[in-house]
Parts: sequence; C-alpha cells; structure tokens
Amino acid sequence: MDDIEVPKFFVCPISLQIMKDPVTTITGITYDRESIEHWLFTSQNTDCPVTKQPLQKDSDLTPNHTLRRLIQAWCTENASHGVDRIPTPKPCLDKAHVLKLIKNLSHHELQIKTLTRLELLAAENERNRKCMVDAGLPKAMLLFIAACFKKGQVSGIQEALSILCFIRIPRSESRAFFSENDDKIIESLTWVLGCKMENYATVKSHAASVLKMLLEEASSSVLERLKPEFFERIVGVLRERITHQGINAALQVLLNACPWGRNRKMMVESGAVFELIELELRSPERRTTELNLGVLFHLCCCAEGRAQFLSHGGSIAVVAKRILRVSPAVDDRAILILSQICKFSGTSLVIQEMADVKAVTKLCMLLQADSATYLKDKAREILRSHSDKWKNSPCIFSSLSSLEFQVSS
Repeated sequence: MDDIEVPKFFVCPISLQIMKDPVTTITGITYDRESIEHWLFTSQNTDCPVTKQPLQKDSDLTPNHTLRRLIQAWCTENASHGVDRIPTPKPCLDKAHVLKLIKNLSHHELQIKTLTRLELLAAENERNRKCMVDAGLPKAMLLFIAACFKKGQVSGIQEALSILCFIRIPRSESRAFFSENDDKIIESLTWVLGCKMENYATVKSHAASVLKMLLEEASSSVLERLKPEFFERIVGVLRERITHQGINAALQVLLNACPWGRNRKMMVESGAVFELIELELRSPERRTTELNLGVLFHLCCCAEGRAQFLSHGGSIAVVAKRILRVSPAVDDRAILILSQICKFSGTSLVIQEMADVKAVTKLCMLLQADSATYLKDKAREILRSHSDKWKNSPCIFSSLSSLEFQVSS
C-alpha cells in the first residue's frame, strides 16, 4: 500500500490495523472483532483496552455496519494506491445452527460431513468456539467418541478429537460429564490410544490432550479407578514419540495420577521409568523436562520405581546433567530424585556411579550457585550421607575441597 493516510477511526485500537469487522462494545469503543475476541477469550482480559472499564467475556459486541461500509467505500476509492477491499464479514455462527449440526450426528450417513463442518467452524475463530461450547458441543463430542468405542467404529474419531482440542472442555462440563457417565469416556479414549488408524500420531496426540483436560478436573474417585491398560496406552504415547503436544499431555496425565500409590505401581509395571529416561536422553524442551522429572520423582518414591530407574544405564547421568541447566523446577525434581536414590538405593555401585557421571560435582556446584536454601540443604544432606566414599575419589576431591568440606560440618 502506498504512503496514504488512513482515517484514525478506521483503525482498531488493539491491532492498529484497518478494521475488517468493526464491532462496538458496551463501553462505546469500536474494535476489530477478531482482536477484541482474542483479547477477551484467549488472553483472559476483563477490561476494555481503551477505557479500562469492566468488559465481561459474554459482553455484547454490536456489529458497526455503518463504519464497515465507510471503510469498504474508502478502500474501493483508494484501490489505485494498493488498498485491498475488505469483504463483508460472514454471518455469526449461532447456537441454533450448532444444535442442528449436533442433531445430524444421530444419522450415520451425515456424521463425517457434519464433523468436518464443525471442525472447520471451530478452526475459524474464537467466537465460533464459544458458541459451540454454549451449545453443548463438548459433551456431544465426548458422547460420540464413547458411542464409537461401543460400536468399534473409528470413522469420525479424528474429527471429534480435533474439535475438542479446538474448543476445549470447560471445567464445569468435565466434572458434570464424569458424574453422569462414570468412566466410559476414560475407557473410550484408552481404546482410541490403542487403535491402528490413519494419521494415528495426530489422533493419539489429540486423545492424550483430551484426557489431560478431563483428568485435570476429575475427582479422586475417578483417578483411583484407573486401570493398567490406561497406563500402558499412555506410556505407549511416550514410546511412539508422537507430537510434542501429545507427549506433554501424556506426561501431565501421568503427573496428575501420581499421588496414588496403586497408580505409580501400574506406571512402573507399564515400563514408564525406562521410557521417561529415554525421552529425557533426547534433550526435550524445558516444559517437557519439567513434567518428565516431576513424574520420575514420584516413581522413584517406590522401590520398584527406583529399581527400574537404576536398571537404565543413563538414568543418574541424565538427571544430574539437567541440574543448573534448565530451570529451578527441574533443579528441585532432580535433587529430590537423587536424594531418593541415595537414601534408599545407595549401594556402593550407585555411589560410585554418581561420582563417575559427575552427579556429585553437580551437587557441589549447586551449593555455590544462587539456588533456593532448601535445595542447598538437600544437596548438602546428600553429600554428607556418603562423604566418606566421595572424598577419596580424585574426580571430585577438588570440588569438595573448594567447599571446605561443608558436608562434614
């Protein structure tokens, strides 16, 4: 576009771009619909950006047709200057239309066409997604997946899961769904994770994400009833190395289930510890490491978990390597894992391995770093517990000496 002055009332106060679909809020300020909806729904803001007055998520956004026509006319007049004409916005999706599409799902021959349409609408904008939630689409999609499980039907599952990942499941709906449908959806999604189907990586990633959303709001009674097959499928997500989003969702699911001892036992029996270490050896991004070591810590609180941890040749080394390299949260988990190992599984071979892979050196470095006091105390406790063996090791003698043997004080 040539250097042409745009009338200031054509410009959205948020995006600072020419408005394509101007809407006026209850505060009297006009914004581009996409910008103000993102402000309200995605960024979780509750104030008008200009006036700072309260502006709730369900506030009316009144289309400013007069301003839109003025903008369109101005764009047409200045087309020779490279200004593109702004098309007339599509009519807003309404609840009645969503309810009609949900009703169509009861007809088998219309299911794929309907799900595809819903997926496209959900992908368009936040306004559509909010309308779908208000119409009860999350529950309809969960019931559809449960029905597919009952019939052994895989067609439509990919689209249904994609829709749920787009629109998200409100917390209140998650709790209500569990109370009404017991554990059917958990069984259904567990089945999906074991299915062989086209685009399986995407499907399993979305299934793990939906499980994460549901279990974040599940009651303790639901989490206490999880079955071995469930954990085998979740660990399978880690083993198959699907999408980054799917791996993080699976890790969060495991973390949410960790407080119950029977769940930890089933995770260990499913080979979770080995897969977590293998995942960490691939040097994942920060959030993945935080989740990973969080789960590992819980599993190392039981004897079976520690045994599986120590059976992997790279376990101590990879945990020690993460100290002071990722985040304070990772430092916390890594130190607590090493503490569990030293306290309950500290054989002479393990103690020697900690020296060989520089885990002890890392503990000494943490004492000198700007770390939390409680972590330094924990590191000092570990060093003190085996200082008689580690002092004689030439690879860490200088580190301990530089600390003036704080561990023995």
